Amino acid sequence: MIKEKLTRLNWFTICLFSFMGGVAWNIENMYFNTFLYNSVYANASEAAMAGSMAPTTAISRMVALSAIAAVLTTFVMGTLSDKMRNRKVFISVGYILWGLVTAFFGFITRDNVASLLGLTDEAKILTTTVWIVIVMDIIMTFMGSTSNDAAFNAWLTDITTPKVRPVMETVLTFVGFLCVASVMGVGSLAQSGAVSYRDFFLYLGLIVSACGAAGLFLIKNPDYRKTESESKSSYWADLFYGFRPSVIKDNSRLYLTLLAVGFSSVAYQVFFPYLLVYLQYVIIPDNGGADFITPGVIATAVVVIIALVVSLVLLLKVSGKNKAAGLVPSAILMTTGLCILSSSTSIYVVLIGIVPAVVGNLVMGIQFNAAIKDFIPEGKAGLFQGIRMIFTVLIPMVVGPWLGDLACRKSEITYMNEYGVETIVPSNSMFIYSAVVSVFVIIPLFFLIKKGFDVEEKSA
Repeated sequence: MIKEKLTRLNWFTICLFSFMGGVAWNIENMYFNTFLYNSVYANASEAAMAGSMAPTTAISRMVALSAIAAVLTTFVMGTLSDKMRNRKVFISVGYILWGLVTAFFGFITRDNVASLLGLTDEAKILTTTVWIVIVMDIIMTFMGSTSNDAAFNAWLTDITTPKVRPVMETVLTFVGFLCVASVMGVGSLAQSGAVSYRDFFLYLGLIVSACGAAGLFLIKNPDYRKTESESKSSYWADLFYGFRPSVIKDNSRLYLTLLAVGFSSVAYQVFFPYLLVYLQYVIIPDNGGADFITPGVIATAVVVIIALVVSLVLLLKVSGKNKAAGLVPSAILMTTGLCILSSSTSIYVVLIGIVPAVVGNLVMGIQFNAAIKDFIPEGKAGLFQGIRMIFTVLIPMVVGPWLGDLACRKSEITYMNEYGVETIVPSNSMFIYSAVVSVFVIIPLFFLIKKGFDVEEKSA
């Protein structure tokens, strides 16, 4: 039987692997982008820039190709983990390799690439270095998706019940906050040049690997009971299980939830890959440069944090009793916040817009993620991880950054590098593109509310 309450060991393991997985994902999603701007493209000459792709285009391509790799990996490895019934090996070994690949990134420089491949043309050196970063990002994604997206998420579904999942998702959201704050704290040193990107990637990557090694002792595989149909099914049949019309019809609430998550995730990915670059090259310069942190800004930030926490707690309470009553306002809040963020680069406007945008996104994320686990058929958690990734990663990370790149290019906001070469940087127009996409969350949410969120408690 799956116990109603998680053990202390399970809670520790969940928080540890969520945190360290978040470290690896945030390094990739946030700092590979700044790594391109501040290291790979740094001090590039006009000839090199003219003969290579723009930084925003490089980011868009890197995110899109990584998303494709993530989904394909999750389909293949998630189904394989279901067949082998050994999540522990996939998670632990995957985290070890994930960390090692991350550690390698700091050694990718234009000088190293030129020396290794014997290149002399500046444009070819820059282009080749960018593509090496992209290819290594794909390899890193394979490791991360195997261990985290495919195996770890399936393991979470295996060991929990519908009653536990909203609590678990809430805890993981706050773990995610702590993770982002930690990575940004260390990453800001690399972004400013106080710490080298090599050391940043190296040491955090090795910590992720150490977590994977600990998982060999911490993670316990639950007891699985194969049904007769599962015993007879082939790997290839299981691989495409989630695409069957009959499966989609029988699990319509799952697919409606995934569609809603897809729209909210696309909206998020329109601006997220460019966010730190936007802060570094637009927000900070527009608000006085290094002296932008004033007593007024600090006071506003404190009020914003209090408002964010209070709003989040209230909406989660409402959602816990009535998901519809919490999700509809959350969708509206997210859209409103994005509209505010698109209206100005003033630090005060940015801080005010953060509250509704973040609260709306977080509440939807918590409730939708719990609902996805609830609606997955019992014993088939691994089979549906690839389907989940199509809506949470593939579509969002292909369409979202493309829309963000389009917004940035149309706005034509640039900065001048050391060689006097103008480089396109993100603009606040990307938030209005994001807001338009977020409106569409209401459509699948409407049908989902009509069908209801209640599920029977599962036991195994």
